[in-house]
Amino acid sequence: MFKNMISPVQAWLLSQGRCVGCGLSLANSKLKTQKSKVKDENLVTCKCGRVYIHETKTGKFRRALLSEV
Repeated sequence: MFKNMISPVQAWLLSQGRCVGCGLSLANSKLKTQKSKVKDENLVTCKCGRVYIHETKTGKFRRALLSEV
C-alpha cells in the first residue's frame, strides 16, 4: 500500500528532472557524470548516492539498474 502512494510522487520528481531521494536537480553541473556503456546515455550520481541514467536524445532521467552501474 505504501508503494502505491510513493511511486506517483517519484515518477513526478523524475519527470521534473529531480532526484527522488533529496529533490536536487539532476541537471546540476556539480553532480558526478560519467559516460555509460550504451551510447547516448550518461550515468549521473546524485550527492545522496542514487544513480540515474540520462538519455541524451530525449533529455529524460531514469533510475539505473544494478547491471548498469
